[in-house]
Amino acid sequence: MSEPVTPLGKVIRRNAERLVREALADTRVVLVNGARQSGKSTLTALIASGHENSLTRNLDRPDVLAAAQEDPNTFVKHPGLLVIDEIQYAPGLLLPIKYQVDTDPRPGRFLLTGSARVLGLKSLPDALPGRMETIELWPFSQGELEGAVDGFVDSVFRLADSPLPALPGDSRRALALRIVRGGFPEAIARSDPRRRRRFLGSYVNTLIERDIRDLADISKPADLKRLLQIVAARTGQLLVAANMASELSVSARTVQRYLDLCEEIFLIKRIPAWSGNLATRAVATPKVACVDSGIAAYLLGLDENRLATGGDLFGPLLEGFVLMELSRQLSWAEEDIRLFHYRTRDQVEVDAVLETADGRVAGVEVKASATVRSEDFRGLRLLERQTGDAFAAGVVLYTGDQSLSFGPRLKALPISALWRMRF
Repeated sequence: MSEPVTPLGKVIRRNAERLVREALADTRVVLVNGARQSGKSTLTALIASGHENSLTRNLDRPDVLAAAQEDPNTFVKHPGLLVIDEIQYAPGLLLPIKYQVDTDPRPGRFLLTGSARVLGLKSLPDALPGRMETIELWPFSQGELEGAVDGFVDSVFRLADSPLPALPGDSRRALALRIVRGGFPEAIARSDPRRRRRFLGSYVNTLIERDIRDLADISKPADLKRLLQIVAARTGQLLVAANMASELSVSARTVQRYLDLCEEIFLIKRIPAWSGNLATRAVATPKVACVDSGIAAYLLGLDENRLATGGDLFGPLLEGFVLMELSRQLSWAEEDIRLFHYRTRDQVEVDAVLETADGRVAGVEVKASATVRSEDFRGLRLLERQTGDAFAAGVVLYTGDQSLSFGPRLKALPISALWRMRF
């Protein structure tokens, strides 16, 4: 069988495809949720093509949306797999879907897509508890772009018991290209940097003018775009709403509302703080990152050359890039793994902390340098002392090309380990 193609070229297979197929085999409703233009429609079309009696309805079409709103009960009646694109535009369909799957509880009845965190929207009814599985689809990971399943978040927990991997390193310029390119299919398809920036600009403006206004009444869209620029410049830093409010001359409450909206439509992601004390985690300050590094670079006016040769912003954008690559991998990791950051009152920090459901911990520190020193492991050593036997490994990801050991559980690896390391 020939590879499927789209107007953007050959389809790049998604690591989430296996998850969706598995979910449809034993779950009545499956929701693929993620940012606009991240490839949800392409993925669901590919999956639907393998079902004999599938039907797709896209709520982006005004006529289809009108039918869904006028007669939702008839709209959701279909004996086979019914794919509904952009379900957030017609939340009134969820109760009829619930009735359908309660009447006929066969798995694989509905495959939904959404461009907002559907179950977090207050306008929705009690939705589909126990009947629906949600799978997040992010922009492309680096492994997907290279035709591989990125395995770092699983492999790091086995690193201490395995030989050091021999991994090619990416130069600073090659990493800068990965960052400014981002992972949206439309951006990847555009080899001309100028055309890529035009797409990213249009994408951000559309989200602000359309999607966010669908969720809330925003009187000053320019403030929201300025907030996104501040977030991009502070990628990987602590999220302090009061400081952002001062820069924007608005209230901290307004900033918090804007941040909630941006996270709702997958523009930003907040990384919670890790602590051995579960109560402390709930109130600690999160970090923030742009979901797509290409958008972050666009908001800051950076192209590949400026980012590679500039000093101040390469480090923060590289950290944000790593945080979001880790976030993508959590979707298809073999284990249930959560992502945090770690920071003490004495300003000792670890950029990313991965924790398994049974309490094992791995730390990841990101360095924009081509050399690594013992001092770069300061935060990881503190985390190791605090967690004891639960500490699986600590890794400094850096822009060099050597895999090095700094102790039984402390390693330095090239950034490319994120998408090339797997045990």
